[in-house]
Amino acid sequence: MRESLFGVLASVLSLLPGIAAAQALSCVPPARIQRPRPDLPSADQPRRVLPIGSYTLALTWNPGWCRAHADEPGARFQCGETARFGFTLHGLWPDGYGKDWPQYCTRAAIVPPPVLRSTMCSTPSAQLIQHEWAKHGTCTAMSVQQYFGRSTRMFRALRFPDMARLSRRALTVAQFKDAFAAANPGLPTDAIRVTTTRQDWLDELWLCLDKSFRYERCKPGTGGAPASALVKIWRGER
Repeated sequence: MRESLFGVLASVLSLLPGIAAAQALSCVPPARIQRPRPDLPSADQPRRVLPIGSYTLALTWNPGWCRAHADEPGARFQCGETARFGFTLHGLWPDGYGKDWPQYCTRAAIVPPPVLRSTMCSTPSAQLIQHEWAKHGTCTAMSVQQYFGRSTRMFRALRFPDMARLSRRALTVAQFKDAFAAANPGLPTDAIRVTTTRQDWLDELWLCLDKSFRYERCKPGTGGAPASALVKIWRGER
């Protein structure tokens, strides 16, 4: 009975442009979530306490990520057959007013198990969840529950273009941004940054937000591929 219900759900979602192509049809967090390790500042990633000037909501194209990282420890849930993710939530990043941004602002406790479980279907890695809290969340005025609650709500409110269709044609960054913005009325194309690998594969989307978490035009020099650059979408061999 459960399998037939999932089959019906898959059929219904397949009629909705882009939804089934971009996101997992279902996600059940692992029965046992391994406790993440502490994530600490380092010489390369030092503690920086700076005022927050804006935010970035970062999304990862998971099929492309898993192409390169599926064999890494802890990637089974994220890259396995039981939860086929499209876009995933990388994190909600506070930005500064200049080229530097705040990070590792205060000592971070281990993210509580209920928060890990409620976040795993958006950010399918307990260690990444811990990293995002330690590096970025501690620089906000939010509690760990508020931080992940806000980021996951924003992520789940997004809609996605038909990634299967887009993957089958030559595409520029500008054309991809147009498609993503068209799926999300109220999200302007100039609030979207697209990052790619050296081989032009889609890597991440960085959505620009003001301090009130409203989409705003991205500031010059804050990263992303140029509008005329080519972008390819890896969908795997399934």
